[in-house]
Amino acid sequence: MRGWWQDLTDLVLPAECGGCGRPRAVLCPECRTALSGAAPRRVRPVPEPPGLPVAYAAAPYADEVRAALLAHKERGALALAAPLGVALAGAVRAGLRQPSGADQWPAPVLLVPLPSARRAVRARGHDPARRIALAAAAELRRTGAAARVLAVLRQRRAVADQSGLNSRQRMDNLAGALRVAPGAERLLGGGSVVLVDDLMTTGASLAEAARAVREGAALMRTASLEAVRPVGRGDEANAVCGAVTREDREERRTGVRAEAVRMPGVPGNAGGIRAGEVLCAAVVAAPPDAFEINRN
Repeated sequence: MRGWWQDLTDLVLPAECGGCGRPRAVLCPECRTALSGAAPRRVRPVPEPPGLPVAYAAAPYADEVRAALLAHKERGALALAAPLGVALAGAVRAGLRQPSGADQWPAPVLLVPLPSARRAVRARGHDPARRIALAAAAELRRTGAAARVLAVLRQRRAVADQSGLNSRQRMDNLAGALRVAPGAERLLGGGSVVLVDDLMTTGASLAEAARAVREGAALMRTASLEAVRPVGRGDEANAVCGAVTREDREERRTGVRAEAVRMPGVPGNAGGIRAGEVLCAAVVAAPPDAFEINRN
């Protein structure tokens, strides 16, 4: 009841703008412009971690954008998921080089959010990255994409708090920390796999997520070649572990099944895209210096 009441009050009675604090606004026009008024751009941290996919961000992580992300993540301002999702959808389009007004998309878009630790989800009462990913998928479907969220990444082991770690320490902390959940054959159903998160700092989390998805997809491809079987309802249930969250219910309510366009003799290959291949990463925000990719 507490969670539903928070959802309702955030949607109906926003206390203040999540970016600047202006009263009676979820996000004021000026802060919306700061968040998604400019075209998303390629971002690259320095040093760049090995295995980091090409990443795009909607806005620099500063001022109003930083405040909005923190309000959504740490203070439970759930109504901010909608504008943050619109910004993330723009970064996904940029990563896939898909114009915002396009009527047709070359393949289904599979958004794979980076997982939050279970203790963090319990403390916050929601999963911020997954909630924003669901809002981004809804925005992409509104513009013609067969987009859905595949929350198939899980933490294999506990990791240390990253707030005080440098880039090398973060890579060491996260190495081998993620895995693909059992029953995640949906990654092989065909589509453009895009890793998504609210924020990229050093890129270590995205690099580890890319490794886990590639490794998991390779293992599933090997298994499918040995014994191809259809994905049934039970498999979909196995892809979500642990307690049912509000994001679980939203994903089931709005999910769009991706139809595979298979090539003969290659299970899971869709339209020339290797099944389970991570094409790019997209985030709402990244540090301002990550936008300066043309360095000497």
